Amino acid sequence: MTAIADFTDAELWAVHTALKERYGKETEVQLADTEVRLRAADRELTQCPALFWSERGANFVIVKTGDKRYRAQFYYGLHEQFGTGIDEFDDIAECTVVLLQTQADYESSRPPS
Repeated sequence: MTAIADFTDAELWAVHTALKERYGKETEVQLADTEVRLRAADRELTQCPALFWSERGANFVIVKTGDKRYRAQFYYGLHEQFGTGIDEFDDIAECTVVLLQTQADYESSRPPS
């Protein structure tokens, strides 16, 4: 199986730029690895590079599943996990912006805790 390349400097720059625009400050983004099924029918998990950060009580993950292929989700806890409604993106900037907008929309409709 072909290894999935780590995030490039250009990909990291796109994410950091979107986060700075959204939050008005630098946000710490952690590099991680995760195992995912690349296709629903796969029995084997594939190790993929991921980006993780937390802001405003939400946690965010972008997983690189191949060359110019990304999946994204945000969560608050085990029982509050959300996707973007798009299975996979081919542009990391779009992936990040849609993820942030989806979370912002959810945050604005979420009852105060």
